[in-house]
Amino acid sequence: MRAPRRAVRRQRGAALLLLVAVLGLGAAALLISAVSRWNLRAGHERRTLAALGQAQDALIGFAILHGRLPRPAVSASDGRESGLPCTSEQSCTGFLPWVSLGVERADGWGHLLRYSAAPAFTSAPIDFTTAVASKTLQSRRDGELVYVAGFPLCQRSAQCLPAVVLSTGKEGFGVSEQGVAQLDGSATNLDERRNAETGHAFIRRPASAAAADAGGEFDDLLSTVPLLTLINRINAVP
Repeated sequence: MRAPRRAVRRQRGAALLLLVAVLGLGAAALLISAVSRWNLRAGHERRTLAALGQAQDALIGFAILHGRLPRPAVSASDGRESGLPCTSEQSCTGFLPWVSLGVERADGWGHLLRYSAAPAFTSAPIDFTTAVASKTLQSRRDGELVYVAGFPLCQRSAQCLPAVVLSTGKEGFGVSEQGVAQLDGSATNLDERRNAETGHAFIRRPASAAAADAGGEFDDLLSTVPLLTLINRINAVP
């Protein structure tokens, strides 16, 4: 009787080892999949941050060369800066003029970079004694919007930002390199909606996929042109 019992125990042990092996393979597959998704997202973000940094440098370089910031691009398919004067916050908001700047036109997800410039800074020469940098940047602290750069009212004595470059991220809004608008599948991403519609008041905050967060889901990325940097670089030109 002992031999059959030992055989049964061995069979049960083998089955248990097989089950452990199968579970281990499943867990490993899930882990590899999660790591791959994380690496893919991180890669998109790295490319986007690099494109935003490149755009910031190019905008300052353009201003040094031309004595002003460029106007937005002609359209989603024409990356030259518009030949029309932009005299309002909305007319000075559009797509980054990637051809005129000689930079990448899209973020890591293949969406065209958006661009907004203060109207007074798009005409040369900029009169720094009267020009008002009119773009603001806010974030959220304990759910409430707070100013990171700028003030509720931008004016000569309370300057804001001369320009902002925006990536709409992977989810929600955005226009592809082929000029196709991305559908927004959320009704709660209020901060992203504001970035998509505004001509002067932008929001930058940590990414979130939670609709219940203040401002809703958010994955926009932004870079700005600092006013003092722009002034110093332009004034340094002989």
